[in-house]
Amino acid sequence: MNSRAAAVIVGLAACMTACTSANPTGAHPATFAGGALADRWVDSALGTLSVRDKAAQMVWPTVVGDYVPLDSHQWRTLLHDVVVEHVGGFTASVGSPIDIASKLNALQRASTLPLLIGADFEFGAGQRARAGTFLPNGIDLGGATLFPPEMAFGATRDTGLVYEEGEVTAVEGRALGVHIDYAPVLDVNNNASNPVINTRSYGESPALDAAFGRAFIRGVQEHGMVATGKHFPGHGDTETNSHLALPVVRVTRARLDSVELVPFGAAISAGVGAIMSFHGSMPALDTSGTPGTLSAPVLTGLLRGELHFNGVIISDAMDMRGVLDRYGAVEAAKRAVAAGADVLIQPQDIGQTIDAIVAGVQEGRYTESRLDASVRRLLALKRALKLDRERVVDLDSLRAIVGDSMHTAFAAQVAERSMTLVKDSLHSIPLGRLARGTRILVVTVARRADLAAGVTFASELRQTFPNVRSEYVDADEPGQEPWSLLQTADSADVTIVGSYVGQSWDATTVDAPAAITAFIQALAQRGARPILVSFGNPYLLQQVPGVSAYLIAWGGFPMSQRAAARALVGVAAITGTLPVSIPPYATFGAGIQLLPLHPPTS
Repeated sequence: MNSRAAAVIVGLAACMTACTSANPTGAHPATFAGGALADRWVDSALGTLSVRDKAAQMVWPTVVGDYVPLDSHQWRTLLHDVVVEHVGGFTASVGSPIDIASKLNALQRASTLPLLIGADFEFGAGQRARAGTFLPNGIDLGGATLFPPEMAFGATRDTGLVYEEGEVTAVEGRALGVHIDYAPVLDVNNNASNPVINTRSYGESPALDAAFGRAFIRGVQEHGMVATGKHFPGHGDTETNSHLALPVVRVTRARLDSVELVPFGAAISAGVGAIMSFHGSMPALDTSGTPGTLSAPVLTGLLRGELHFNGVIISDAMDMRGVLDRYGAVEAAKRAVAAGADVLIQPQDIGQTIDAIVAGVQEGRYTESRLDASVRRLLALKRALKLDRERVVDLDSLRAIVGDSMHTAFAAQVAERSMTLVKDSLHSIPLGRLARGTRILVVTVARRADLAAGVTFASELRQTFPNVRSEYVDADEPGQEPWSLLQTADSADVTIVGSYVGQSWDATTVDAPAAITAFIQALAQRGARPILVSFGNPYLLQQVPGVSAYLIAWGGFPMSQRAAARALVGVAAITGTLPVSIPPYATFGAGIQLLPLHPPTS
């Protein structure tokens, strides 16, 4: 290993002593990176493929897990991708568990070669495999297990929890017919203004991120699923969303070696099976300004050459503006393959992308043997996952595995342990010391599309305080609504503001709207002493430093809402510590620890 490669794993020993062991058994993690590429089945399958078929193995469209009749345009399009275009896999998107599994089974049966299926399961299989909410009744239709975001795990400082999350995700994911988890996020979130990573990262410490990423990878891969570290070489220190534009990370190579690349070095040493690229430019690695996904110095020179990664390189979505604006879909596809990518996910046009890869061979930009290297790697992965023997899943057993009560109880436990009390200058928490008749106003600030925001939180508070009044403010168009609530707050004994504004694929900022922060400041000035709970952006305190109490719940999912209410009331302990700093108001590792008011008796 050269000095550059050695530099990126510096600090791992320190982080492993600072965090709880992820795998007390000491078992070596299953590895899907590299391995024996010489295999009779792989050789035979590769020998049957034309140049265009080889290109198609590298192109994975998205499949939505919705119900579609057999004669629908949507289903005919999916069949065309498999039967005519011969794509090598899909990225599974949202839908109910049964619909996802059933549709994937049908596609697998229609394909000559088994398909590789990936999915964004950063927060567990429930991030995609949920049936949604039925309106107007607001009925949660259930689904797979949903976990708090990665930063919540960082707040627990317990890598054993993230190992178990990986296990649950792998077990449920494989039951759905998904083989590759596009997680963990290994980006070091060292920029508080990052609009797209934020709580998706474990934190701002390279050592902490490395330890947690490594533990998650072990949990996933020791239970039969492939993990994907992303977004290489690092999407943390940027204020630009790569879905919308090209980010540029202007730091030195030495800084990259000591910060951004550390978690990726740890992931590679743990045998991570796949790594996803970053649609952003790092001049220290490629002076041409080319985004990492399309950069040979980044993917082939650094990732393959210096860091010795032998697994599958997966592009980030090829329909994102970070690669499209400058290059267009066709040129971007050719450049990604030339750079070293094995898989292009979510292209704008499937046939066009396959043709573009073939054209790259015809134009002499790369050789057919270059395609062979990627396809052999993908076929070997299918073989390692035993898809050559069994490619469909048992729908009858799915309901005994996916969303199991033990899994959901564990997710709730993680949420409770992640609650982080950053500020309580008036010692107003826990609220359980107040009379049952206390009047509580809960103001929920969220986007209209977030149907679940505030519902579970208010419901859980009512278990202790029946006089809870819940009000909603649209974060996108607050209008005069916040100001109309000032008088309501005057008549309440306690006012709690829950903000669900945070990172999103389409966000240009994680900041709360000015009208919202002005409202919170007005509450404080009127003596309402509001308790601010962040279910979204953990750095919200920077916008409203005048609040007397600030609790971070890390995510707005129901289990985190319930955990936040239990923490505020005093039913549950508060033990979380910050995996990020909130300058200048809170340092890394800060957190007020509180015992429950009535601890359970033994």
